[in-house]
Amino acid sequence: MADGQPPFPSERHRHGGSGHRRSGALAIASFAVALLFLGLESWWVLTPAPAVVSEARLVEIPAHSGVLDIARLLDDAGAIRSPLGFVALTVVRGSMRGLKAGEYQVPPGANTLTVLSMIEGGQVLQHNLTLREGATVAELARQLEAERLASASEVMRVARDGAFVKSLNLAGDSVEGYLFPDTYQFVRGMTAEEMLGRMVARMRERISPEIVDAARARNLDVHQLLTLASIIEKEAVERGEMPLISAVFWNRLRLDMPLQADPTVQYALGKDRQRLTREDLQMDSPFNTYRRSGLPPGPIASPSLPAIQAAAHPAPVSYLYFVSVGDERRHQFSNTLADHNAAVAKYRLVRTR
Repeated sequence: MADGQPPFPSERHRHGGSGHRRSGALAIASFAVALLFLGLESWWVLTPAPAVVSEARLVEIPAHSGVLDIARLLDDAGAIRSPLGFVALTVVRGSMRGLKAGEYQVPPGANTLTVLSMIEGGQVLQHNLTLREGATVAELARQLEAERLASASEVMRVARDGAFVKSLNLAGDSVEGYLFPDTYQFVRGMTAEEMLGRMVARMRERISPEIVDAARARNLDVHQLLTLASIIEKEAVERGEMPLISAVFWNRLRLDMPLQADPTVQYALGKDRQRLTREDLQMDSPFNTYRRSGLPPGPIASPSLPAIQAAAHPAPVSYLYFVSVGDERRHQFSNTLADHNAAVAKYRLVRTR
């Protein structure tokens, strides 16, 4: 090698420069792909899934579900676009371990962020259930089962469970008659005890001290008050007649006459509002008020507040009898058996025309 001539660069040095250039290009490409992926995931997170663009989706998240299970359930239901985006969002928001189980109705147009906020806040679907006036526990049980809130058999078991009834400090052997007719909001996952307990609490709220005092003045405790009110509820169609029907029963109780109330026999037979036969009226049951004097052992349905008030405040009349007339919404009231028989004959004649 001649003096003063610079050495040729080694092969290793030349190859190293080319490798750096390729590594740089790969890094730029990877970064671009990552940006594209993040951009796509962000778009998926911030836009509704196709299935919820115009309609709601129902998703049920079981208790103790992990974030991956929840993401899969939401994806299967079409409620989110990307399970990965959902999981990543829980990490960013620090809510991975704070997601709440329950039944969720994802509204139309909801994006993943909206869905996650609902589950973080436990905004579960509320089921409106109306217990109608005069309904029985058996009817309520069928309603709850139809709404998939509880099985009818479980509701009936709890309603008659001695320990549960005692825990509510009720005088009867079931919650029959202690459930206030109203509209309630229940969520899937509530127990039968929780739902029935809420209905009993509503009854306690609605029976005022004034009503209790009026009943006590007539030697009725709350259990007897609700028993009488439930019979009035089942007999009356027009609320305005409730005090009159109450007076008939009070007058009969005072004279130790059987109440002869069809609804009590229908309750014992499970024949709600069905016409009774002579054989039905001879059945041996403490609820058969044709064969036994006094009040039956407990309520036969859920009485409304007007029926409860009528039981405590009967009309000041001396009627002992009544019979349905016309469209069967109103009754003919009578003081004597002769007048009553005449009203019955007239009613039967009208029915046969």
